[in-house]
Formats: sequence, structure tokens, C-alpha cells
Amino acid sequence: MDLSNRTVLIVGGTSGIGRELARRFAAAGSTVAVGGRSQEALAELAAEGFGTISIDVTDSASVAAARDTALARYPELDTVVTMSGVMLPEDLRDPAHFEAAATTIDTNLLGTIRVIDAFTPHLIQRGTGTFITVTSGIAFLPFPPMPSYAASKAAVHAYSEALRAQLDGTGVGVVELVPPAVATAGQEKVNPHALPLDDFATEVMQLLAQEPTPREILVKGVLVHRWAEREGTYDELVAQRSQALTMLPSRQG
Repeated sequence: MDLSNRTVLIVGGTSGIGRELARRFAAAGSTVAVGGRSQEALAELAAEGFGTISIDVTDSASVAAARDTALARYPELDTVVTMSGVMLPEDLRDPAHFEAAATTIDTNLLGTIRVIDAFTPHLIQRGTGTFITVTSGIAFLPFPPMPSYAASKAAVHAYSEALRAQLDGTGVGVVELVPPAVATAGQEKVNPHALPLDDFATEVMQLLAQEPTPREILVKGVLVHRWAEREGTYDELVAQRSQALTMLPSRQG
């Protein structure tokens, strides 16, 4: 992927990984717009020189309006990154967890589908372009305290595979970005192994620039998750990660 002349929309890019990738794409020479819900964050990004678009991926009307705004401002849009996500703990022994599960699926999975559906006709009509979906190492190696997050990211992985197959021959590619734990939003406080954001973003941009662009963007830090079943370490690693269930209120005391 030539990173120097893309026109990129990053949906869910108002903080963390998304904001840093916006900066990296811009630094490489691409035109970058960021979509999100936080008006404060969008104002900060606008002050940095980014285009900004208000979007709530759980609202189909909001997604449609954001698409119309994006295509009016950026008719040459050729890269859509969809990474809106929430990561909520759930105690599956308590039926009250369902609200968190529904929020997670609606944002992480259905939100991804809404964004892809909104921009697929445009990219197909252009005859070239790229969707970048964002999953997680947790899609391949579940983190038991956050079951619906793991399920939603595994679903986005499967959806990305199917989308790539269905778009074959249209000129529109599908790239899946698979982050490990990255030191944003306090991740480093709960996970001392979280990858520094700067290191992660540097490796991601290097992988995106490869020719051909890999179908999955796998930084070194996520390989232990991605290939756990193949390497025979899956059961042991899930058992290790299950120790974190002590973080749930019902398991304390």
C-alpha cells in the first residue's frame, strides 16, 4: 500500500490507536479524516489539521449522514478504517451482563458492518480502494473476563474473510489489523506487557507499506495470540488468562 497519497477515513479514530494511525497516515503524505462521537476529541483533531466527521456507528442514520458528508468532502476517498469499539467486563454468572454484551456486539460487530455497508458502493464504483477492519489478539485467544468483546472481534475476523472473498475482482481489498494489548487508555496499568503505542504504530505502518499488503497486519507482539492453536499453546494461555477472572466483583472477597 502506497501510504503517501491515500485519502483515508478512520472511523473510531478519536483516541488511542486510531488517533495515532491518523497522525502516521498524515505524516506519510495521505489526506486523513477522523470520525467519532466525542465532540471534544474531534475539536482537538480539527485543531491538528485533520478533517473531522461526527458519527455514531450504533445509529444507521448517523452512519449514512457521515458517509454523505465524507464523500462530499472527499470524493477521492479510497481507504476506510473501521475501528469503533468498546471493551467491557462481564460476569456470565449474572444475567445482568446482557446489557454489556448487547452494547459490545452492537458497537464492535454491527457498527463495523454498518460502516462497511455505507462505503462499499463507493469503493466498488471507484474500482479500487481498501477497507481496514480492526480486530484483536483476543479474537484468537479469548480473555475470559471480556467474553463478548472476544466474540465480537472473532466475528469481525470471520466477516473480514467473507468480505474479502465477496469483493474479489472489484479492485477493493480488505486488510485486517490485529492489535495486541497496546498502552492506551490505561491498558499499561493492567497489563505491563502492553506494547508502547509508538512502537505499535511504527510496525503497523511498515507492514501496511509492504508489497503486496498483507491480508492480516500482525505485529510481532500479537503472534503469540494469533497462532496459539497452531503452536499448541492455546489451552495453557487461556488458563493463564482465566486468572484475571478475579477482577470480577463476584469473584472478590
